[in-house]
Amino acid sequence: MEKSMFFDGRIIIDADVCNGRPTIRGQRITVQSILEYLSAGDSEADILTEYPSLESADIRACLAFAGQLMAQRYDILKVA
Repeated sequence: MEKSMFFDGRIIIDADVCNGRPTIRGQRITVQSILEYLSAGDSEADILTEYPSLESADIRACLAFAGQLMAQRYDILKVA
């Protein structure tokens, strides 16, 4: 069982939790879910009310994690 941790353990990727998707502190709350709530217009306060086990720093870590992913270089390859 291998785990990867980011942002002081706030974001965890564990193959045994949520099919290996990045989660918040190993809970079954995915980074993707939080980003989707934010993109739908929910506020940080709305999310914290919906998920009382989360902290403001968890939401900021989700945004920072997404920012780091987008900072990677992506190449478009032509296939056949």
